[in-house]
Parts: sequence; structure tokens; C-alpha cells
Amino acid sequence: MKQPIRIGVLGLGRIGKMHIRNLVAMKDFEVVHGVDPFLNEETEQEMQELGISCSREPEDIFSDPSITAVMICSITETHSDFIIRAAKAGKDIFCEKPIDHNVDRILSALRAVKEADVILQVGFMHRFDIHHSKIQHMIADGSIGKLEVLKITSRDPAPPSMKYISESGGIYVDFMIHDFDMARFLTGSEVKEVFATGTSVCDPQISEYGDVGSGHAILRFENGTIAVLETSRRSSFGHDQRIEALGSEGCAMDDNIYENNVRFFTHDGFHGAKVPYHFPERYKDAYLVELTDFAEAVRQHSVPSVTGFDGLQAVLIAEAAAISAKSGKLEPVRKVTVS
Repeated sequence: MKQPIRIGVLGLGRIGKMHIRNLVAMKDFEVVHGVDPFLNEETEQEMQELGISCSREPEDIFSDPSITAVMICSITETHSDFIIRAAKAGKDIFCEKPIDHNVDRILSALRAVKEADVILQVGFMHRFDIHHSKIQHMIADGSIGKLEVLKITSRDPAPPSMKYISESGGIYVDFMIHDFDMARFLTGSEVKEVFATGTSVCDPQISEYGDVGSGHAILRFENGTIAVLETSRRSSFGHDQRIEALGSEGCAMDDNIYENNVRFFTHDGFHGAKVPYHFPERYKDAYLVELTDFAEAVRQHSVPSVTGFDGLQAVLIAEAAAISAKSGKLEPVRKVTVS
């Protein structure tokens, strides 16, 4: 029987706790320790109930030789530093998106990973959704012919707090980054240029922080494909996730999933179930699949499905989108090399 991978978790907020619950339920992992500088009694009690020790000091994880992997779920500004520290400690790494807001810091982190020869997987869970991956297979095997136009719709049910908005890095790097990665995944090509624009009609206060509540981006790929991405921080009916891929021989559509598939027709009209309210529900299974993928990469010391390079490219696209939203022009995506 395979021994579980002993893992430490950095960041015990919403996403960290969600990952821990998944890790605990899996045979592949043993959660050894959790760290959060803002650790409170409630979180400490939650960890104790799961049999996990916790503290406020990250070094408690990095200095523990029995911990062979780390999961980084802390605020984005800490990601690159934690990746570097984990790499120097010889620990494999799972890092939530984005790797960083700053490209130079991302490059430093990727160099440290390369030098230490450790695994780095980035948390783009959309790739592991069974519906999205089916679209990818249909594009890759030519079922719809040559891909011409890709459309991705991604909307959250309600805007986050203004504190979160002020620290997020902006809608393109914080939210739409999932769609930038998904567009690369689906097309199998790199983005050459981006045109982006947005509005804050959904919550005018967002504009006070220099951000938008709804963003649009048009991506031009090296293989000639055009992608149209639309996102919003408010979708009153739930977490709206749809993809359409138009090819020379057909069109593949990935609709929302629903709480059930029952459709009810009466003289009053058509009635159906709701979509999942938010991403933890919508991508519940995908989160488990990505962790299984990480476990396999760690055990085989193989390249994970989502690499640090993928994380870097998504940020570079987001960077170009943010510049375009301000300039009103089509902007090129920077090309950088990890030396």
C-alpha cells in the first residue's frame, strides 16, 4: 500500500479549509500541519476536530523534514516567497492561482523550483472539470474540425467585499485568470494579443478601487483562433459557467450544470432547477481530481497537468488585458523566458 504524502497547508482561509477537507478525505495525503498568521480560535478548533495541528509560523512547515509537500492557499503576495522557501526545503508544491501579481517574482519562484527539481502544480481547477475537459478532447481530436472561435462565460453570484477587491490585483488577474488558462488549455495555442474592456455597473463602488465588476476580453491566438471571454462579479442566479467552441465542422457547447436535470412544464411555462451558487459547489469534483493529479505527479516525480509555466502565461495574459483596459487598444502579450 502506498504511503500517504505528508503535506502542510499554508493559509487557512476559505480556500485553505476547503482543500484541507478534501485532503483529509483522500488516501493519497496526510495533512500534518496548517499555518495561518491570522489564526483564530474558531479555525484552531476546526483544525483540532480534524486532528491537524496548526500555528501562525510558516517555518513550522518548511523546517519539518517529515513534511514532503506543501499547499499554498495564503494571500497572493506571499505565494512566490513560499514557493521559493518550499523549493529550497526540497518540498513539492501545490499553489493556488495566481502565482503572483508580479512577473519578476514569478520568474524567481520558477527558477527556484527548477533548481531544486521539485514539483509545482498551479490550482487551475477548471481544467479538471469533466465537462470542460470533454470540450478540450473534442477540439484536440478534430471532432469539430479546425477551431475558429471560442467563447467563455464565467460569472460569480455576487461581488466580494471591497477589502477583497482592493487587494485582489484586479478582475483580470484575480478572476478572469481562470478563463485565460482555460482558453490556452482548450486551443492548445499561445495568446498573441489581447483587447479588454469593462464596466462596474454591477457595483459602482468597485470602480473606486480602480477595478471593474464586469470584464470582457478578446484574445488572438498564434494558431489564428479568436476567443471571446466575458466575466462578471454578479450573476443573480448563481455561478454561471459556459463554453462554446465553434469549428469548421461543428460546434461544441458546455452549458451550466444544474442541481438536478428535471424540467417541469405547466400552463404557466417552463421551470427548472438552479445552477450551483458558487465555485466550491460547481467545481467540487474538479478540486478532487486536481489533487489526485498532484499526488500522481509527486509520486512519479513527473510533470503535473498544470505547471508553473502555465501559471506564468495566465498572468502575462492578465497583464496585457489590464493594460488594454486602460489604453483602449489591442495589446501584445509579453514573452518571457525562465532561465
